[in-house]
Amino acid sequence: MIRKYKNEDTDAVIAVWRAASDLAHPFLSKAFQEMAEQQIRHLYLPQSETWVVEHDGAVVGFIGLLDCLIGGLFVHPDYHGKGLGRALVDKAVALKGPLDVEVFVENKIGRRFYKSYGFIGTKEVTDPHSGFELLQLSYELE
Repeated sequence: MIRKYKNEDTDAVIAVWRAASDLAHPFLSKAFQEMAEQQIRHLYLPQSETWVVEHDGAVVGFIGLLDCLIGGLFVHPDYHGKGLGRALVDKAVALKGPLDVEVFVENKIGRRFYKSYGFIGTKEVTDPHSGFELLQLSYELE
């Protein structure tokens, strides 16, 4: 079930983010991850349009949208390969139409997912916070 994020989902969303980020972003420092967690909790969640996906009443994934930009898409690793990430992006496409996203070049999981969905790489930029390269991707409606 996909539903709108509520403030009481914050700890569950952070737990999903942490588990998925640890798997997809092992190259990021612990200090960067701790800073990112605080930004997600206090800046991004309050400002983004966030949708969560539940399994048996528990939040197991989420997508945060800043207009037509996917600010974050994370599914708990125990639920990878079950179509939940695709369902969240489908929801975003239904709401917003064409989408953009930035994914770390070293995030093979994310890059594979977005490629299979139909996102196309546009250019690489350096993330000013981590120093790692990001790939900017776009999805256009067919």
